[in-house]
Amino acid sequence: MSPEFAYCIKVNVALALFYAFYRLFFYKDTFFKLRRVILLAFFGLAFLYPCMSLEEWMKDRGPVTGIVYLYSTVLPETIVESKTAMLWNRQEVFTAFCAGAFRVVIALLCIRFIVQLGSIIRLMAKSKKSAIHHVPVYLLDKPSEPFSFFRLIFIHRESHTEHELKEILAHEYTHVSQWHSIDVILSEIICILCWMNPFVWLLKREVRYNLEYLADNTVLKSGYDSKSYQYHLLGLAHQTNQAAANLYNNFNVLHLKNRIRMMNKKRTRSIGRTKYLLFFPLVAMLILLSNIDAVARISKGLALPVTPEKAQTTQQKPKTALTVVDVMPQFPGGDNELLTFLSENVKYPVEAQAKGLQGRVICTFIVNEDGSISDIEALRGTDPLLDAEAIRVIGTMPKWTPGRDKGKVVAVKYTVPITFKLSQMGRKSTKLPANPIYDDSDPKNPVYRVVDVMPQFPGGDEALLKFINHNINYPEDAKKEKKEGRVVVAFTVGADGKMDDYEILRSLSPSLNAEAIRVLKQMPVWEPGKEKGKPVSVRYTVPITFRLQ
Repeated sequence: MSPEFAYCIKVNVALALFYAFYRLFFYKDTFFKLRRVILLAFFGLAFLYPCMSLEEWMKDRGPVTGIVYLYSTVLPETIVESKTAMLWNRQEVFTAFCAGAFRVVIALLCIRFIVQLGSIIRLMAKSKKSAIHHVPVYLLDKPSEPFSFFRLIFIHRESHTEHELKEILAHEYTHVSQWHSIDVILSEIICILCWMNPFVWLLKREVRYNLEYLADNTVLKSGYDSKSYQYHLLGLAHQTNQAAANLYNNFNVLHLKNRIRMMNKKRTRSIGRTKYLLFFPLVAMLILLSNIDAVARISKGLALPVTPEKAQTTQQKPKTALTVVDVMPQFPGGDNELLTFLSENVKYPVEAQAKGLQGRVICTFIVNEDGSISDIEALRGTDPLLDAEAIRVIGTMPKWTPGRDKGKVVAVKYTVPITFKLSQMGRKSTKLPANPIYDDSDPKNPVYRVVDVMPQFPGGDEALLKFINHNINYPEDAKKEKKEGRVVVAFTVGADGKMDDYEILRSLSPSLNAEAIRVLKQMPVWEPGKEKGKPVSVRYTVPITFRLQ
């Protein structure tokens, strides 16, 4: 899930919760000014709380060891001589379609919003400016209900008696003096941005109703007769223009029943204001839920490990490169384009072909903050000729979209495996398998790198984290030598879920390597990976970070 999509979900969930909270606690009271503040706070906090991070505040010393999943940064293998056809990814197409439709509706709503603003400006331009009882107004040239917009009051003078004009001006001047149009415009913008959320439209309606309650309350407090004022509203009911209730503050809007009931309602006792304090625990709960992943990691001692580069002091290496970030860096056009780029540009060295050399080269490199590539190395080499070719091509890649962590552009360490494979009689293969095979020496039981359903530790990723952190021990000699860093271990999860063929891909020290393999060999049987619904053997990689506290 992309951070943008996660942010959108959090905003809309908060708006739904806020509406339910409002209906439960505040809907029937008469604290109209407090209700206005709380409704505006709903909109502001819904968009702000996903950006509030608790991780720095709660952060303490991390655990001695930790684990991250290398396959999150590993691209499916590239077979050098193969040419892959561009296949439609149904999920990507559906996502792109939904995103496009979402933007189209937002564009249409924006056009509607601009047209409504334009209609007010045109109406102001053609209406005569005057003053009634020392209040500046714009006189409408035909009968219509009175309304206001920011500092503008529109009224058809001939349609009302002198007493009715005073009531109307008292009502509309409340909208003008308290800047109620700001609330209207803000709620309209939120509805445009979150148009798919029905609770947003309901909150917008509550904002409009509360503004009318405020204006009605001011009229009654000014000394006007309640019954006369209510009859006046009912008399204008037939003139109400529903479309006008979008951006204007109308003297008479829909649902007069609610307004009349609120005017006749007994005032809520002052002690009732204390229930508004319940809003603060609700906001705290949302912030906590928004940071639940960080809270879980910190509270359980399962914080993601930093890379050895990050653990080094500034005097050793000032530059850091993370392995896991919120938004991973991306090759221009995505993974499919990267596969195509590598397949088209990697050349099988002639000398290597003549010697019959083949195998897989695992290359690591850093995607810098500006998207450039640096620090390319063969994490696991096959032959100097093949290693050099893989490194050469990666060095020719264009700039990437850099990774981001907590909204900040950061340098990220990335891993790409490239397989050099000779076809029979040394001829070039012409087709890239749907899921590249890691080792096809046994055609009856190939070992895959990427499959439809990846193998899983019993209980999932969190259970694997707990297992390793609970069972691993820091070797005493490594402590004395202050050895720390990351050991990368690969193993095969068979079709029966049993593990074998353990291999150190990235070594740290003999004792740390041995400890990493010892713990992984104690793991229970996994749920095997599946390809086209059939259990298969899968090559799996687990990095374990040793870090001294």
